[in-house]
Amino acid sequence: MRVQERLLYQDEQLRITVRATPEAPAVTLTGEIDATNSSALATALASCRQGAHIVVDTGELTFIDVSGLRVLVMPMVPPSERWIRLHNVTPYQRRLLRMMGWYYLPRTHHVPQGA
Repeated sequence: MRVQERLLYQDEQLRITVRATPEAPAVTLTGEIDATNSSALATALASCRQGAHIVVDTGELTFIDVSGLRVLVMPMVPPSERWIRLHNVTPYQRRLLRMMGWYYLPRTHHVPQGA
């Protein structure tokens, strides 16, 4: 059975898609996130939130700045209320998270292949 992906947002730099999984919506980010599209990212993620959390795959991002990291990490939200789970975090992204002191904050999640 083929999993249906739906486009949530696209501009010249960023493409955001979502697919349903049994556990939670799985969002894939492709391209670059910066101050010009980080608010659109926040809106797109909030629009697909249906339950306790969503899973966000950041493995196809080629760039992310602090404004994008803030959307994904939610540093101002108490840990028990954070609803974004990061998946496929790249070494570059881990390095930025460590530099910001946020590496311990995001929850990561494993999404089974083909789900």
